[in-house]
Amino acid sequence: MSAFTLENPVFRDFAYHGTIVLLKMGAMSFLTAIKRFSTGAFASKEDYIGKKPKEIVSSESVERVRRNHLNDLENIPLFLLVGLFYVATSPEPSQALLHFRIFTFSRIMHTLSYQIPIRQPARALAFFAGVGVTVSMAVHVLRTLH
Repeated sequence: MSAFTLENPVFRDFAYHGTIVLLKMGAMSFLTAIKRFSTGAFASKEDYIGKKPKEIVSSESVERVRRNHLNDLENIPLFLLVGLFYVATSPEPSQALLHFRIFTFSRIMHTLSYQIPIRQPARALAFFAGVGVTVSMAVHVLRTLH
């Protein structure tokens, strides 16, 4: 059986959780737009339809979403790529599912703690939990291949 088929429970779980975090990451673009319109803080002068701003307006709430989105862009693709290598090593299904669940939960909690906002160290703990999962999978891959 190929590692990358839906008959493989590890790949199926990876595809499920990978899709969740990709959708969450994509939703950050829409959240940025919503925040920009609600605060009037647009990125460029041409975005001010019907208005003539003297300068570009910045908004802390828009910047929070943008920083959150950047963090997703730095962490989710890495998880997905390492995760593909991890799936190829045929890990034990329950261990793999635990990795995928922790990463998905950590990214959702990271976003919630950034956007609500929740006092630190909540966001840092969520961030490091996700990084820990990616590192754990990478170590597994390297040990399997060596």
